[in-house]
Amino acid sequence: MTVTWAELGWERLADGVGRCRLPGWDCTAGLVLGTDAALMVDAGSSLAEGARLREAARRLAGRRVTHLALTHPHFDHVFGAAAFRDAEVYGATGTGALFAPGGQGRRALRADAVAEGLDPGAAREAAEALSPVRHEVRGEQPLDLGGGRQVVLADVGPGHTGHDLAVLVPGAPAVVFCGDLVEESGEPQAGPDAVPERWPAALDRLLVLGGDDALYVPGHGAVVDAAFVRAQRDALAARFGVSR
Repeated sequence: MTVTWAELGWERLADGVGRCRLPGWDCTAGLVLGTDAALMVDAGSSLAEGARLREAARRLAGRRVTHLALTHPHFDHVFGAAAFRDAEVYGATGTGALFAPGGQGRRALRADAVAEGLDPGAAREAAEALSPVRHEVRGEQPLDLGGGRQVVLADVGPGHTGHDLAVLVPGAPAVVFCGDLVEESGEPQAGPDAVPERWPAALDRLLVLGGDDALYVPGHGAVVDAAFVRAQRDALAARFGVSR
């Protein structure tokens, strides 16, 4: 039996499109529904959180999640991915190598998760089970979810990381899932894997992708508009000394 977005504590953004703000790190997860398929955007910070997202999606869609798009390779967005083991997993070009079994990427994700307060056992479990990225997106890739529901996966980075993927859901309004290229609940975080000199250009690409009237869904915080994204682009350019 399906339920409404609000009944599960999700925010409805457009017909068949919604998101939730997860506890702890205030991380966004999104869901896009078609007649034949369901796309989850990001997977939460642990296997338990991923399982809760999977169940919420099943109740909202009346079917399993068939596709999973990971906006960038940080633990709070990807450690629930193994809960969607049957889904086709998408990431920006280069993400797959970071998730290779036994690789340095998994060890780094686990260490970062523990440093940020995730239970060490949960971090180890999630890192060991991390789902491989089967589809690396270069440029823009359309995805047909059925019933006229088309989405576009776009490799818009680097910026926040070396591997930033955005998800455009065309419509009125269009919805753009930005990952942590855009943050509303705090200043954008630039860790050791950020590419600061390219970040403002990545936001320019987001603005071209969505346009002036789109809803922009940040990786953390409330949904924003194009003016907010432009202001954050200009602030990042000033912060990192990037000429425009």
